Amino acid sequence: MTLVNTVCRLAARPIGLPKPSDWEVADEPVGGPADGEFLVRVEYLSVDPAMRTWMNAGRSYVAPVQIGEVMRAGGIGRVIDSRHPDFAAGDEVYGMFGVQRYAHSDGSGVTRVDTTLAPAPVHLGALGISGITAYFGLLDVGRPQPGQTVVVSGAAGSVGSIVGQVARIVGCRAIGIAGGEQKCRWLVEELGFDAAIDYQAGDLRRQLKMHAPNGIDVFFDNVGGEVLEAGLSRLARGARVVICGAISQYNAAGELHGPANYMQLLVARASMTGFVVFDYADRYGEAVGQLANWLASGELRAREQVVAGDVGDFPEVLLALFRGENTGKLVLALR
Repeated sequence: MTLVNTVCRLAARPIGLPKPSDWEVADEPVGGPADGEFLVRVEYLSVDPAMRTWMNAGRSYVAPVQIGEVMRAGGIGRVIDSRHPDFAAGDEVYGMFGVQRYAHSDGSGVTRVDTTLAPAPVHLGALGISGITAYFGLLDVGRPQPGQTVVVSGAAGSVGSIVGQVARIVGCRAIGIAGGEQKCRWLVEELGFDAAIDYQAGDLRRQLKMHAPNGIDVFFDNVGGEVLEAGLSRLARGARVVICGAISQYNAAGELHGPANYMQLLVARASMTGFVVFDYADRYGEAVGQLANWLASGELRAREQVVAGDVGDFPEVLLALFRGENTGKLVLALR
C-alpha cells in the first residue's frame, strides 16, 4: 500500500513574519526505501527560532531552504521500513527529517533515541540541540568562573532556560531576561535563577544595574537589538558576550538593529563571540551525557511545551515563538 505523505514546503521568502502564502502544504505519495535507506514516520518536530533565518536567501551558517523545498526541521520518529544495515524497523531516531509526516534517510546525521532515558520531546530540548547549545555556548565560549554573574536573554526559551540553570550548577549567579511576570516567576521559583528581569516592564538598563551592581561577567544573548545593547552597557571588566541568536531581529523587514554602543567592549576589555553549535558535533555525546546526569540528579529541570497537531499546523506553531507564547522547548507532536 502506498503511503500518503503530508509535506510543508517553502513557497516564498518571507518579508517580516511568515504568512500563510509563504507555505505550501500538500499530500504526496511516498514509496518504500531504496537500498541503503530507511523510512521514518515522523512523530515530533522541533520548532526553533533559527528556522526563520533558514528561510532567508543569502550567506549564513547553513544553506538556506530553497523555494519548493520541504522546510528544514529536526525531528524524532520511528523507522517503519528499512533496507539499511544499521537501522531496523521499530528504531526510534532523531534527524533533520523536515516538516513532513514521512521521511527517507540514508542514515546521515541520524542517531538513535533512548526514550527509556527520557520522553522523546526531552531529546529535542534539554537532551537535544537546545541543551547542547546551552552547554557549549556557556561553558566553552562564555567560560564562567564560580562566583561570577551570568545574564541570559531569552531566558524562558529552550536554550536560555538551560543556560541559567547550568550557570547555577557551576557556581555562578544567574540572572534571566524574559517577557512577562509569569515567565520571570517560573525562572526564579522553579528553575532556581537568582533573579529574573521582565523586559516588558521597561528600563532594562536600570534593572540590570540593580541586579548586577558589579557588572555582567558573561552575557549570553539570544535576542539581539535593544536587549543586547542593554547587556553591553553593564559589562564587567574582561566580560564575555556570547552571541547565540537574535530573535528580536529575525523578522525585521529592513536593516537589522545592531549595537550602537559596541565601544563598551573596549571599555570593559571584553570579547563578543558568535557561536554555532554545529561546530561541536564531535562532542555532542559529552554534552548529552552531562546534561542527562544533571536531569537525573534533579539539578537540571526541563520543560517542553508540546502542541498536538498536523503538518499543516506548523506555520502557526512557528509564529508562537515570535509572539513570545512559549515557555521552554516548543515541540509539534504530529497526530
